[in-house]
Amino acid sequence: MPANTTLVGWDVGGAHLKAARLDAGALRAVVEQPCPLWLGLDRLGTACDAVLAQMPTTPVTHAVTMTGELADGFADRPSGVAAIVALFAERIARRPGDRLVFYAGSEGFVSAAEAGRVAGAIASANWLATTACCAALLGDGILVDIGSTTSDLVPFAGGRVTARGADDAGRLVHGELVYAGIARTSLMALAGRAPLAGAWRTTMSEHFATTADVFRVLGELDEATDLHPAADNCPKTAEGSARRLLRLVGEDLSPASAGQVAGLARWYRERLLRRVDDALAQVFSSGRVAAGAPLVGAGIGRFLVPELAGRWQLPWRDCAELLCPESEDPALRRWAGHCAPALAVARLAASLT
Repeated sequence: MPANTTLVGWDVGGAHLKAARLDAGALRAVVEQPCPLWLGLDRLGTACDAVLAQMPTTPVTHAVTMTGELADGFADRPSGVAAIVALFAERIARRPGDRLVFYAGSEGFVSAAEAGRVAGAIASANWLATTACCAALLGDGILVDIGSTTSDLVPFAGGRVTARGADDAGRLVHGELVYAGIARTSLMALAGRAPLAGAWRTTMSEHFATTADVFRVLGELDEATDLHPAADNCPKTAEGSARRLLRLVGEDLSPASAGQVAGLARWYRERLLRRVDDALAQVFSSGRVAAGAPLVGAGIGRFLVPELAGRWQLPWRDCAELLCPESEDPALRRWAGHCAPALAVARLAASLT
């Protein structure tokens, strides 16, 4: 591909749309839009238009990866892939001179016309794009991408991806995909009981609070990454999060209960870490990564990766430093780490002719 080409990598999720722009190989912009795809394909259209409005009018190559085909508005994954492909094809057709391709893992990049033939390879392949880039740059390691909704734990060795799972079902079986993340995970999915005031409390099986509330109470949440409403649609403040956490165990926020909130939040934080750590143990046990290989942190929850690495007495690397070493803008680099698959798929597309 010519050195002066503009590339935009897109990561179409079920809750967010992310895009990273490369000009002549250098990262110039990272954009994220909320995109509740379960509410309808029109939400993706709106988010896509908002991102395209920020892109240059000169000819651009657009490389797309996705997980949004899992949204429950689609009957199955192939129909989800088809709908997303069609939407992008229609949007990019409005931009004369632009090129559109879709990432299909081992099948490489394909056009919109070819996408139906390899829909299974296109579906939920964003983890593979990120890991392939990290493997090429680092050789050995485990990608630990902790996002808003899920966590990916993908081994690589000798410069190639060594994952056992090829799709969501297989990745769940092998511990390479954990359905728990830093913001959108309902706390009722993490545990059926929690300690409070010296007793174990059975928790309510209601969507009263999420992991965003946990990390907000503990002062660890980057508010710019929490783009969806709170579970109760009330303010996303420390007080609001405390109220939601206590509601899960049947309590109201009061002077007496306020002092117990931080302990409750720390316990849920550990539940999330334990779930990821258990999956890491499973991945390590597969023998598909070199002993002592580093963890590579990605996603909005990568601030947890140093702690995980410490538990395993391993080094760790920030994928943002691997994927955009040339960036001198710390904010841009931070967002590159948040949106790693979008940047990775753009980097991979740079090899196209």
